[in-house]
Amino acid sequence: MWYLYVIRCRDGSLYTGIAMDVARRLAAHKAGKGAKYLRGRGPLALVYKSRIGPKGLALKVERRVKALPKVKKELLVDKRLSIATLLPEKQQAP
Repeated sequence: MWYLYVIRCRDGSLYTGIAMDVARRLAAHKAGKGAKYLRGRGPLALVYKSRIGPKGLALKVERRVKALPKVKKELLVDKRLSIATLLPEKQQAP
């Protein structure tokens, strides 16, 4: 089972990723491993997590979230935008 997650950096920017174990992935980011974008941008805070499903679907949703303007990402974080609206047609999160 894959999850989509969003991390807020010290500068207010949002980083989107996918992982099977979000807690482990967040710990890796905080340790400076993984995404270069996050290095030196701490403290990092997990602000959104959603169960998506298989990896292929998670990759599609991640790509769609990354393409959103920051305003819409903030709506997702605030739960005023449903992740279901970002799923490819005929596919739904479990």
